[in-house]
Amino acid sequence: MNSMYRWADYYDITNRGVAGDVPFYVELAKEAGGEVLDLACGTGRVTFPIAQAGVKVTGIDLSTDMLARAQQKAEELGLGEDQLTLLQGDMRNFNLGKKFALITIPFRSFLHLLHIQEQMKALRCVREHLAPGGKFVMNVFVPSITHLYEESEKMSLRGMYPLDSGEQVAMWDYTRYDHFQQLSEVTRTYERISPDGNVIEKLIGRFTLRYIFPAELHHLLRLNGFKIVHRYGSFEKAPFDMKSTELIIVAEAI
Repeated sequence: MNSMYRWADYYDITNRGVAGDVPFYVELAKEAGGEVLDLACGTGRVTFPIAQAGVKVTGIDLSTDMLARAQQKAEELGLGEDQLTLLQGDMRNFNLGKKFALITIPFRSFLHLLHIQEQMKALRCVREHLAPGGKFVMNVFVPSITHLYEESEKMSLRGMYPLDSGEQVAMWDYTRYDHFQQLSEVTRTYERISPDGNVIEKLIGRFTLRYIFPAELHHLLRLNGFKIVHRYGSFEKAPFDMKSTELIIVAEAI
């Protein structure tokens, strides 16, 4: 009998991030010269490579399910408490009583904050935990008017992911947009498919993102005491321009 998968298991299988993001964040962590705080760390996709690179890192996530999967993976990788700390917490309201040389919010997780007040609370928390001369780094997708129109209220296959067992996982998204509030409401369906093509398990979940435009993010950071020192259009550090689909921000406290 096939074992049941949790949401965090499916997330772990299907979410590979944006091309080149892990080496980019690891490089910054090694250059930081101090401890790293990884917000919305999920199951540790970025957090663990930082720890494996010899940098002490703390990961925070709101989901106990994600953290349970992360803890399991950390044990499998042999990462000890001297290298890694995993905490349940909210990026809008945390107080760790220490400061960090680098604070990251990878893989567009800032977009889970659905109101400007929540975004500002999170940025104030980040600023309070940033060591003098420290850097804050995050990435978000760049909203495309064409994409927002074409993807609205349609079921889209996001990918097929093979498992060692010979099974596959299909990930589907149905997206509904509220353009007035800049909200993207996603119904995500995971289907685990047997080698002979039968659906063994189906799991459906919902989440909402608030997409954000580059100029809006620039002003939001400035308003909360940050200056942008680098803007990239890819994790290979290509300049950010009108063709960029991703915005990577490196900021410092003013």
